[in-house]
Amino acid sequence: MLGLVSAKTTPNATPLHNSFRQNDNHIHKNGNKTPSPLLKRTPSPSFSKPKTKPSKKTLQELRIDESSLDNPDLGPFLLKLAIDTMASGDNQNKALDYATRASISFEISSGPGLDLAMSLQVEAAIYCSRGRLENAIPVLERSIEVLDHKSGSDHAMAKFSGFMQLGDTYSMLGRVDRSISSYESGLKIQIETLGDLDPRVAESCSENGRYLAEAYVQAMQFDEAEKLCQKSLEIHREQNAPASIEEAGDRRLMALIYEAKGEYECALEELVLASMVMIAAGQENEVAAIDVSIGNIYVFLCRFDEAIFSYQKALTVFKSTRGDEYSPVASVYTRLAEVYYKTGKLRESKSYCENALRIFSKPVTGIATEEIASGLAEISAIYEALNEHGEALKLLYMAMKLLKDTPGQRSMIAGIEAQMGLMFYKVGKYGEARSSFENAVAKLRASGDAKSVFFGILLNQLGLASVQLYRIHEAVELFEEAREILEQECGSCHSDTLGVYSNLAATYDALGRVEDAAVILEYILKLREEKLGTANPEVADEKKRLAVLLKEAGRARIRKGNSLVNLLDSSS
Repeated sequence: MLGLVSAKTTPNATPLHNSFRQNDNHIHKNGNKTPSPLLKRTPSPSFSKPKTKPSKKTLQELRIDESSLDNPDLGPFLLKLAIDTMASGDNQNKALDYATRASISFEISSGPGLDLAMSLQVEAAIYCSRGRLENAIPVLERSIEVLDHKSGSDHAMAKFSGFMQLGDTYSMLGRVDRSISSYESGLKIQIETLGDLDPRVAESCSENGRYLAEAYVQAMQFDEAEKLCQKSLEIHREQNAPASIEEAGDRRLMALIYEAKGEYECALEELVLASMVMIAAGQENEVAAIDVSIGNIYVFLCRFDEAIFSYQKALTVFKSTRGDEYSPVASVYTRLAEVYYKTGKLRESKSYCENALRIFSKPVTGIATEEIASGLAEISAIYEALNEHGEALKLLYMAMKLLKDTPGQRSMIAGIEAQMGLMFYKVGKYGEARSSFENAVAKLRASGDAKSVFFGILLNQLGLASVQLYRIHEAVELFEEAREILEQECGSCHSDTLGVYSNLAATYDALGRVEDAAVILEYILKLREEKLGTANPEVADEKKRLAVLLKEAGRARIRKGNSLVNLLDSSS
């Protein structure tokens, strides 16, 4: 009988379905992203004054004239009211009403042009400030349509602003591909309008290019992100003093890119250079934040003593400058808990988890709910590693309650549900695991994130849960979809893709499609021989599996159906 290779699991993890390849490390890594060290801006247009001068008529006169929306005085007046009301933080519903009516008035009275575009961008900014991101998208797209960037620099820069605002909004919705496309279009227009050497282009390449580079990192397009960041660093060297704060920000982003590529020594070098700049500038809190990032790199390099030293340095600064209840303090506690777990000091690890939970359970004013939910999910992963699954699930449920099922938070909720599904799977609750994975898949599809690497890995996990519930036909469809995505995003030789190939071969064999399974295993064996050599134990296992399949294919007409139980390899 065919015996498939067992999956590689993390230390202390419950053995999983040994016939199938797992991707549980990606669930934690991609489902709950480590926040970028660079602050994201809030999408907002440039609130310059409209070219059409506001009328000196009174509000009562304008209300009378509003019955005729072609009144040229109405649009500028309502737009000014909208901007003033939004800036004051008063009734945002009223601000939105002013902006919407201003857009209608401009559309009717003057038609497409700069004033209408500005009004639409203000309207979209108000939608974003109220969390109605989906409503902002068509408004921003319309603001771009009404402008012709060849009609002058004013039109071009307004169109640039619209594209960048649209990219920010897509980014908050988790639709990274659309975000990247919008940023690229905006930067292209700006460069065409101002030229490569204009100081405004240099400044924008540093600021807006940084957001595009972060979007590339989220989309796992690391080479593109690195090129853009290198260009930004070159611009800083030409335009500013060598040790500018802006350059330090770009170096931190470059370190993030190197970290994502697994080039940890390069990442460490960039962070040290950024730290030196911030020390010279007296930016104490920024130095502490960089120390946390340096500690993360030391963990990847298994230099745990140095990681603890970096974390403790940051902890001392955060406590002295902001107090013990400051959210970054909780984040450092979580990092320390993870390091102590990795070094086998479980009591210290749990103690730091409890310290972090004390802060997250009673947060001070100003801590975003997303930050708390992310922190709870990270602590949950540590409790799971400590085999305290009940406490881990409790924390994930707490994180879920903090988040709302809105477009801007669906991707994060999906990550938490995926983490819950993986935990259910490890303890043998396959029905609950399948339900959690299905919910996560549905949310990612709804948010337009159905082509990412994480989505492909999630489909693989859902397929594994389906196999355990004997829903083999459903599992085949899931594995096939996961294969298509991972082939496109990672390539056919990537380890994640090969894992899905192996799972697909197992399900094909379970359905009696021996020839299909054999073709896949032959391909896997060929790649492993090229990469690992013919004497490697993994290659030997693949050969045995393939030999069994080919033997059965030779007498396929009289072959007995394989039980799913027989697909399991007893070895761990």
